[in-house]
Amino acid sequence: MSKVFVIDSEKRPLDPVHPAQARQLLRNKKAAVYRQFPFTLILKESWSEAPVQALRLKIDPGAKHTGIALVNDLTGEVVFAAELKHRGFAIRDSLTSRRQLRRSRRNRKTRYRQPRFLNRTRPNGWLAPSLQSRVENIKTWVEKLRRFAPIKAISQELVRFDMQLMRNPDIQGKEYQQGTLAGYETREFLLEKWNRQCAYCGIKDIPLQIEHIHPRAKGGSNSITNLTLSCDKCNTKKGTKDIKDFLKKDQSRLEKILKQAKRPLADAAAVNTTRFALLEVLKATGLPVETGSGGLTKFNRNQQKLTKTHWLDAACVGKSTPILNIKVIRPLLIAANGHGSRQSCRTDKLGFPNRHIPREKIHFNFQTGDIVKAIVTTGKKVGNYVGRVAIRSTGSFNISTKNGLVQGVSHKFCKRIHSKDGYSYAQ
Repeated sequence: MSKVFVIDSEKRPLDPVHPAQARQLLRNKKAAVYRQFPFTLILKESWSEAPVQALRLKIDPGAKHTGIALVNDLTGEVVFAAELKHRGFAIRDSLTSRRQLRRSRRNRKTRYRQPRFLNRTRPNGWLAPSLQSRVENIKTWVEKLRRFAPIKAISQELVRFDMQLMRNPDIQGKEYQQGTLAGYETREFLLEKWNRQCAYCGIKDIPLQIEHIHPRAKGGSNSITNLTLSCDKCNTKKGTKDIKDFLKKDQSRLEKILKQAKRPLADAAAVNTTRFALLEVLKATGLPVETGSGGLTKFNRNQQKLTKTHWLDAACVGKSTPILNIKVIRPLLIAANGHGSRQSCRTDKLGFPNRHIPREKIHFNFQTGDIVKAIVTTGKKVGNYVGRVAIRSTGSFNISTKNGLVQGVSHKFCKRIHSKDGYSYAQ
């Protein structure tokens, strides 16, 4: 289980403690709960002279999920782990919907608004909102964790796949390609790109070989755009034949393979687009930042025989990775939900007003998105419920718990345990 963060009365981060020690501090009334997610205690005294061990924050950015781990470099202990789910695709869909509604309004006989002056200029370093949100989510959590833990260094997986090195293996780092990491970058990329199946027969769940689409014997290169995956049977059968001769009786598969070979990996493209923007954000913290590639992460993980999860990938980022002590870590699952919409009115599928949104966002001192604990003692909903609340002006709230939605809980039974911050949490 992850350790519990502790800060002193002056909000200085101290060494995280075991949950049993945290319970003892609470029982003895030497500390109070400062924050629920991540769970943090605040001491009632100042411990300014208490020695602390430096921790390294390790980040494995992804298109959909980002792994986060706090590691003690001296002992190899993983102190805290989390998996952050991004909302980039939800933002993309919302922008697409808005664009379609605006386009349909322009085609109708509605009022005309003059274009605003220079309202479409983009600053240097601009990223699409769906990509910028990924950077902002990670930045938010780096700042949060720095407030609760003595973080002295950061490791980031800068590139999932070293594209330049794979296109031209001789451009730099021959020892890197020909040493213990040889083939890790290329193989992992091809497994993702070709959906872990043979390109020629489609078979899955068997050992696959890296195969040249245009054979080396006939002038084919080692570029990543000329490589695919093949089972042993198809690889032997194809031999040194050109792919056009090998698949002359299956033109549809031939066209599909040639088209797929030129297509970049979508998730890798999203990560590669935001990697340097994220690097600049991490450098702005003033802490030393170590970078590594996805091939190195996989190598470290395989060396220690760890399963593939987002938080374990994060713990294995970079050359500084020690022998990890993961014990029984339960990662905190974080999902970015945003802070709602600024729309004052919902529209139907044709773009016409459908439902107006009330301007008042807070009722009975609660707002939608708060995490509450409700102890219901009377009525049909008797029980204890913990989850995200959706408020109504009538005072009858809905609570989304891990067991499902509970409707019609009175605000009188609710107690807020975590204020809305744009994220939802689970273990």
